[in-house]
Amino acid sequence: MKDTPHQPANIGKFQDPFTTAKGDTRASVAFSRPETLWFNTGTLCNIECVNCYIESSPTNDRLVYITAAEVSLYLDQIKSEKLPITEIAFTGGEPFMNPDIIDMLDDVLARGYDCLVLTNAMRPMMRKRIKAGLEKLCATYGDKLTLRISLDHHSATLHDEERGKGSFAITVQGMEWLRDRGIKMAVAGRTVWGDSDQASRSGYDVLFKSHQFQIDAFSPSQTVLFPEMDERIEVPEITTDCWGILGKAPDSPMCASSRMVVKRKGADQPVVLACTLLAYDEAFEMGHSLAEASKPVQLNHPHCAKFCVLGGASCS
Repeated sequence: MKDTPHQPANIGKFQDPFTTAKGDTRASVAFSRPETLWFNTGTLCNIECVNCYIESSPTNDRLVYITAAEVSLYLDQIKSEKLPITEIAFTGGEPFMNPDIIDMLDDVLARGYDCLVLTNAMRPMMRKRIKAGLEKLCATYGDKLTLRISLDHHSATLHDEERGKGSFAITVQGMEWLRDRGIKMAVAGRTVWGDSDQASRSGYDVLFKSHQFQIDAFSPSQTVLFPEMDERIEVPEITTDCWGILGKAPDSPMCASSRMVVKRKGADQPVVLACTLLAYDEAFEMGHSLAEASKPVQLNHPHCAKFCVLGGASCS
């Protein structure tokens, strides 16, 4: 979301990568525990949600479809760089709109990685070719493949408020199809409505049990509740002293463990980013290779503070 003239925020902050507005040393995060490599499959999506952090829609192609061949090159780099990455994850847009998605998943799983796909479980996933591909992948690789379903709230009314009328029912129908095929699921929800963590998880628990979904509503990894990202909100800059003040480890943010590969419209090759949340900010580009992208990340964005350090959230 953009700042408005009536709601300025963070004026003077997040300007210098190494120094805060108060002149303190900005915190950085080393790529100290590589675990997950993300691929953005493209920003095109079958729906347009309120407050989508990446502004995905049926017309947004700022990040174009990455290809199976390009993904394969990065999987090769993991091996050549001897990175201890164990998980490959796909986000969008809607990943199941990418024509190469099944081939990409097959490549990842055949190499022995755990594979995570973020999806709305709607019509792109329910096409005949995609369903056949998922059934085959599940039969071959079992629970090495997880689909994390975007279910913003456990009530249809509030979910549809974000994603459009009737979207909750379509998503649940997709989840029922996945359930019946034994495909492993997780859920991603949002905290925009101000429910307590306990109330949110209790609501999801009722929903999951009513549909016999094998998802633990009280597990933070199986039911992920994301804090909102609003750049109009004033947030503190994170300094090197903050780790001790907050009682947090310098390797706790997700940029210590993950990177994301995207392909920008008009680019001849993909680029590696520090973070899944900052897909359009070229200041967080780290080069075309994983070797280049292994350098530390300066926490020079409001999302670094609110979502990752203070919010304690992770996309993985």
